[in-house]
Amino acid sequence: MIEMKKLILIPFGLFFHFICLSQDQDHWDVYITQHEKGPGSTLVNLSVKKLAPDKSMRYLLVTGVRYKKCKTDGMPEQNEFENLYKISDAVNSVVKELLKENKLVGTFTYDCQRLDYYYVSDTNKVRDTLSLMYKLLYPNYSFSINIREDSNWSVYLDVLYPNDLALEAMSNQQVVLKLHQSGDDLTKSRQVDHWLYFPTIEDSKKFSERIKEMKFVIDTIKYVDQGPLHYQLHIHRDDKIDVASISKLTLFLKQEAKKYNGDYDGWETFVVK
Repeated sequence: MIEMKKLILIPFGLFFHFICLSQDQDHWDVYITQHEKGPGSTLVNLSVKKLAPDKSMRYLLVTGVRYKKCKTDGMPEQNEFENLYKISDAVNSVVKELLKENKLVGTFTYDCQRLDYYYVSDTNKVRDTLSLMYKLLYPNYSFSINIREDSNWSVYLDVLYPNDLALEAMSNQQVVLKLHQSGDDLTKSRQVDHWLYFPTIEDSKKFSERIKEMKFVIDTIKYVDQGPLHYQLHIHRDDKIDVASISKLTLFLKQEAKKYNGDYDGWETFVVK
């Protein structure tokens, strides 16, 4: 099994590979991390977080193949993806046939290898059946099958599930992608507006004083009828809006707002060409 490290999120110049899976209406998303031998792409089932750990599925199955159509950075060449998807579908069919209780929680692609991560209720016949499938259907690929007990789902929670910065980037990348598609020059700084909400005028003013130290401009503080957070704060500052830059900024604002009982509500900007 490849040991993964949570390192700094790196953008691929907005060329993220979005994959949408419809298994049981689960919420899937992807993020990129940098590792010793290059980038690693983690496709993760975010919906599982609210269920983990499920003690009925206490075994972790990690299985996949090493591919030969590999770019210099370790990612698959474009014409290799179709085969990799077919292999994952075949693995899924075997797992579902053998085990009633199973959950695909993620896929990790790194260093010319693609691995699927399952939590399963039993291990009987899994290794032998998967080995036979690989040998019969995909004899040109070397494969790996690793099974171990992980009743606390620590691999999913501590390795596959994205850290705070990665989650922030996953939230921001769709907005940045739309700007990119509109012809935005993402390398240029521009005014970025942010909105936050606080329960009292005192909290909003204390946060405002803190944020002025970071050269933010306070636009308005006004009362709004929005649940317990009655005071809306609008601020702005000139910043870059590539995924890495804007995600570090929004994560900072979110964390700072919590210190003053507030909630960060998002950002917007305009297209710069």
